[in-house]
Amino acid sequence: MKNSTQIDAHSSKPKFQQLIEYIINGIEEGALVRGQQLPSINEVSQNFGMARMTVAKAYDDLREKGIITSHHGKGFYVSNTDTRSQLNIFVLFDALTPYKEILYDSLVAELGENVTINIFFHHHNLKVFENTILNHLGSYNFYIVMPHFNQDVTNVLQKIPKEKLLILDIDVPSFGTDYAILYQDFKNNTYVGLNEAKELIKKYQTFSLVLSSKSFQYTPVGIIQGFERFCHENNISYEIISDLEEEEHLQKDHAYLVFRENDLVRFINWSNKKGWKLGSDIGLMSYDDTPIKEILAEGVSVISNDFALMGKRAAQMILSREKGRFVNKGYFIKRKSL
Repeated sequence: MKNSTQIDAHSSKPKFQQLIEYIINGIEEGALVRGQQLPSINEVSQNFGMARMTVAKAYDDLREKGIITSHHGKGFYVSNTDTRSQLNIFVLFDALTPYKEILYDSLVAELGENVTINIFFHHHNLKVFENTILNHLGSYNFYIVMPHFNQDVTNVLQKIPKEKLLILDIDVPSFGTDYAILYQDFKNNTYVGLNEAKELIKKYQTFSLVLSSKSFQYTPVGIIQGFERFCHENNISYEIISDLEEEEHLQKDHAYLVFRENDLVRFINWSNKKGWKLGSDIGLMSYDDTPIKEILAEGVSVISNDFALMGKRAAQMILSREKGRFVNKGYFIKRKSL
């Protein structure tokens, strides 16, 4: 990188863009290889007669595209020789559950080729959430974040430029329509889904919402609010159970809304041991559909977000740079367990 004739001071093309193309051409021609260190900003500035800010802008753009990376105190290195990739996307999910995998696969398929995606997980740990974002600021040209917390995390999200951010699955009411937000309306989806299942639920004496306070399972407060609203309006006796730990938690002629798949399996095993038939002796439904829930115990009834649709819609919003607040579709599926 010493040929300053590659930079035309009289060109209508900005110098930083010329430098970007010069480095990309070097990679494509094999002059620059993966892992190779690039000259420092000062060296490029001197060799090419460019302002340091111009060089820094070019390096930042290449870093956001995932073509180069920086190591504090060591410099810049070629990290990706696939120069055709125009989108370098950071994805931060809470956890890789079966339905999140459906969402992710749909997202990737709709984005198409020439897109680089790196996925991270915060597991509902606020410190991990914050550090993961801060440690990757400036390294990507787009960020997809699931802020799965029942507390305000806007101070962290605001560190990401709004034009590069898509907030997924959870609404952030304090953000305006100049942000891209695609979310589930947990309260309304739960309320509407339970109303569709109302006659099935009314067969039972009590309706219980089973949470998972001791696991990585996250329960948005909207689900609890929708559940309680449904029960109050329909005069249904209900209770909220923090964890499904004992077989004695199960009672005949009661219905249960369960989240974790481990809890579903435990629930079914305990019911079978007692000789109770799902859908008549005891009722079971779950939140968020997965392929296993179609076949588990001849089918578990669910209230579910359409995760395939969410992934496809998210990709479309990224590609078009669409802004605004959009609710993803939810639905109820009746199966034999209720």
